Amino acid sequence: MAVFPEPPHFPPDDFASPGLPVDRANTTGREPLGDPQEIPDIADVDCPDELREKIEASMARYPDRRSASIPALWAIQRYYGWCTPDGIRQAAAVMQFTPAYLESVASFYDLFFLEPAGRSQIRVCTNISCWMRGGDELLDAFCRATGVDRGDAGHGGGVSEDGQFFVSGFECLGACDLAPMASVDERYFGPLTGDDVTAIVEAVRKGEDPPSGRALSERPLAGGQDPTDDPKVASLKGPNR
Repeated sequence: MAVFPEPPHFPPDDFASPGLPVDRANTTGREPLGDPQEIPDIADVDCPDELREKIEASMARYPDRRSASIPALWAIQRYYGWCTPDGIRQAAAVMQFTPAYLESVASFYDLFFLEPAGRSQIRVCTNISCWMRGGDELLDAFCRATGVDRGDAGHGGGVSEDGQFFVSGFECLGACDLAPMASVDERYFGPLTGDDVTAIVEAVRKGEDPPSGRALSERPLAGGQDPTDDPKVASLKGPNR
């Protein structure tokens, strides 16, 4: 029978852990919106009817109401311009969540704002397709037209001094066929030139729709507008189904 030597014995103090470093992410940042465990009573929260109806409509689409968190946050941001503490509390009351839960979702995504970020939001695609066709220069042009600091725009976004515009470079907006392009208040425009930038910014300042001809929504559908009898289209089945 094999005999193994006993492992060496060390005093416990030799392996005493100095402790884990303090994580600043747990000790800094926004103040929580009240008690993180408290679910607001809907009777105590004055939620605008329009906002409540949109949130309830989103909740009705999903078996688990947590799946409606992102649509609810979009509803808040579109109603108030950003995810305000009051808006988050109102949505939390309607959805029966804690405000901290909804705030945690909003803070994860950079398309949600937890502080004022301009009444009009412009995101310029600077990924490879747009970059090769002048995306950086397009971002420069939007910054000059709006007065947003170019350094801020290239590092998470910046707001113009008058609070009208939020401008940001964006890694990809998924519209390579429009390169170089930008999203203006959630509408896609492209391909854009410096002259287009001036016209878009002037129209937004006046509260008008940006000039036509560059909007994705105005482009003709592939294959044309006419109906077709092609069974591969009309039956909604592909060749392998």
